[in-house]
This record gives sequence, structure tokens and C-alpha cells, in this order.
Amino acid sequence: MNSWTKYPQIYEINTWVWLDELSRSAGRPITLASVPDVEWDSIAALGFDAVWLMGVWERSSKGRTISMADEALRADFQAALPDFKETDNVGSPYCIRRYRVDEHLGGPEGLAVARAKMAARGLRLILDFVPNHVAPDHLWLAEHPTYFIRGGDKDLSRDPASFIDIGGNIFACARDPYFPAWSDKVQLNGFHPGLRAAAVETLNAVAEQCDGVRCDMAMLLLNPVFEETWGPRAGDRPETEYWGEVIPAIKKAHPDFLFIAEAYWDKEWALQQQGFDFCYDKRLYDRLARESAESVRLHLRADRAYQDKLVRFIENHDEARAAAAFNSERHRAAAVAALTLPGARLIHEGQLEGLRVRLPVSLGRRPEEAADTDLLAFYLQLLCALNEGDFMQGDWQLCECGGWPDNMSCNNLVAWTWVTENSRCLIVVNLSETQSQGLVKFAWPGLKDGLWRLNDVFRSTGFERDGAELEKEGFYVDLSAWGFHFLVAEQGNNGQ
Repeated sequence: MNSWTKYPQIYEINTWVWLDELSRSAGRPITLASVPDVEWDSIAALGFDAVWLMGVWERSSKGRTISMADEALRADFQAALPDFKETDNVGSPYCIRRYRVDEHLGGPEGLAVARAKMAARGLRLILDFVPNHVAPDHLWLAEHPTYFIRGGDKDLSRDPASFIDIGGNIFACARDPYFPAWSDKVQLNGFHPGLRAAAVETLNAVAEQCDGVRCDMAMLLLNPVFEETWGPRAGDRPETEYWGEVIPAIKKAHPDFLFIAEAYWDKEWALQQQGFDFCYDKRLYDRLARESAESVRLHLRADRAYQDKLVRFIENHDEARAAAAFNSERHRAAAVAALTLPGARLIHEGQLEGLRVRLPVSLGRRPEEAADTDLLAFYLQLLCALNEGDFMQGDWQLCECGGWPDNMSCNNLVAWTWVTENSRCLIVVNLSETQSQGLVKFAWPGLKDGLWRLNDVFRSTGFERDGAELEKEGFYVDLSAWGFHFLVAEQGNNGQ
């Protein structure tokens, strides 16, 4: 296959649940090896560049037992799946016993078959890597106990929720600094040189099986964050960063291997500097979900090199389903915004159909939900527009939106253009509950030379405009609450 496209479009699949539903539909067990070809065909036809098979690695039975004793988790399971049974808890995909594809899903051989089928359709494969912790029955705990943050009997008796006794050794349970410890996961010591070498060895083996990894909670391994979280228990702070060692070592053997960081707390830039190809853009998600158009506009003024390495999304397995988090109109506006910006674009399985239940990752089954056919039609139209043109491989520019002294509703609008040698596109989104008007100013080569027709992808209408007037005055828009324009331009008859 050729190199990764500049802005890959990624489809996240909850692998265990997806295969369970395919099995129920087929009336026989379906593994990664036997996924019907039509499933891969349909994903490829939507224009995706890669599939993230979330949760393929061997899960921990010990971790599952611990989670079943957690009343808060059980309540979460029950809320998502009212007819929850204990067998529905198949263990967390982020409580990894070993980096071997779970036999229930088809094992390594099944993954190899699925990867080959994807590759034949131009689809790359992304899997998970969890750098911060492992399951309580991972082999390293017996073979390499120094790879972990350690504790003592006093720690265990003082804070039994944050420490665990495994074979007479006391280990710290994994955590991030802002939440209680995860009782089913054991904390690795990111400062330990042996652990770093073992991570490289693990990732090299993973890189033989896929084309990239999504790295869970990647910012926890940054030296300043790790030191603040664990203090003296971690030992001396290394001169080099964890990712600064790990990523170059993998890319030396696998130059085209892609690293995606799950990142929070404004650590995206630091992670990009250490070699990550893309980092989650959680800030954009939060702004689209809860903040104003102005906050989105300010976010999009960041350096272009930084923005090119962000992953845009309005849903993933950690966030509420978009159909539940946004009302119908806002959902569409947020989707148009997120999926037409520079950077990678992530869509979660079920998002297109408007599923509303956020499923805890430990569950192997989800409730039945009817698809929102209107929303699905919208997404299919949006994906078709993204795939038909080459404009998103071109030059992106944020636009200025002007108003009038007695009407500054233009502040509710955000707009940008994409320009290539052969195509022109203008996106305008009203990120407010108020009908808004404004003049969108933009410039692209040859704009003032003749007549332009701006065809709206989502409506059977278009706008004829004189290029000189567009360049001087701007493009007048009047959008309803959460309305948008996705306009593809073509030169008029009296053009160049």
C-alpha cells in the first residue's frame, strides 16, 4: 500500500461487540477471520482510510473479577444494558493480559486474515497500545517486578483501593493524577529503562500486525506528568522522554507506522514534538459541545503545523454518544465542522446511525437501538462530499466573518475554505441557537476573475456570485440556528 494520506479518515469499531452482533445476525460464530466481505466493502465505500479495531488484545480474567466487585462499575453496566448479566462483562480491553489477539475474536491468525482483506480494499489497520498499565495477571508482574511502581504493607493497609498484593508483592494500582486509582490495573514505571526497552519490544511485535497504534492516555508517560503523579516512587527522572525513546525506535524498523495519542490537559503539542503523528483534539470537542463559536474560532487560529496533527471527532468510546450529547441540529453542525477541518478525522461505529447508549468498554453486548435514518442519510451525504472532491488535500484557510453595527450575529459563524489546483470549497457553520447573518471574506487564486457558482452539497440550490464582488465585499450568508453551508465552487461561463 502507499503511504498514509495526509489527513486519514478513521473508523473506530468496538471489536468484541461488533463481532457479537455479526454472529447474532448470521446465526453462527463470526471471528475476525470470517467477517463477511460486504462489511469491509461498506466501510471502504464510505471513504475511510483506516479501521481502528478497538479491544483486540487478550483480556484479563483477574481484572474482570475485580471489576465485578466494583459497585460503581456494575451500576454503569446496568445503566447501559438494563438486562445486564455477569457474562456480558468480558473484561476491559485496557486491562491487557498480553498483546496477543484474544482467541474469542479469532486469535492472531484471524487478525491477519482481516488485515489482508482490509488492505485489499485500501484500508489500514490501527490497534491499541496501553503504555501506562497492564492487567494484574500480566507475565511481567512475576518476571519483571521492577518494571512497576511498588508499594509496601503500610500502603496497602492505609489505602487498599490504590494498592494490590500480587504474589506477596505490593504494587500500585494504575491511575491518572486527577481520579481514583483503577483497581483492576497495575501501574508500570515509565522511568524504568528496562520497562522502556520492553515497551519497544512489545510495540515492534504489534507493528508486525498492523499499520498504527492509538496510545491510551499517552500524556501520562510525559516525564513531568509521571514525576508529578508518582514522585519518589518512580525513581530518578530520566534525561530522555519515554515517547522520545519509544517512537523513534519503532519508526526505525517500521518507518510508515502511525502513532496516535489519546491526549488531554493541553499536552498535544508536547506529544507531537516527541514523534506522535496525531493527537486527540479534545479541546475542539469540548468547544463544539459546550462553548461559543468564538471559542472554536480562537482554537482554529493555532499554528497550521499543530492543527495538521490533530484528530478531530465528536464521538469516541470514551465520550457520550453524539446523538445523546447534541440535539439534532447541533449534531449536524458539529459533524460538518469537525469532519471538514485539517487533521485526521475519527468516526465511531454507531455514530452514523445515531446510536445513543455509550457502552462501557468491558461489555461484550449492547442494547438494541433503532437507527436514525435521517441522521444516517445526512452522514452518507457528508461522507460522499468529502470523498468526491480532492479539496481536503489542499490549502486550508480560516475566514473572517464581518457584520454590521446593528447586527453582530456574525460572531456566531465560523468559516473556512479549501483550495486545490482543481477545486474550491467554502464551509460556513452557525454554532449558535440564533439565526445569524454575516459577510464571509475569503480569497483564493482567480477569485476576482469572472463569475462563480457555489453549489450547496446539502441542498439543491446554488449561489451565482461575481468574483470581484466576493473579493471586495465577501459572501453574504443568513443561516438558521445550527445551520451550515457546504459549498463547492465552479467557475462560471465568463471566467478566465
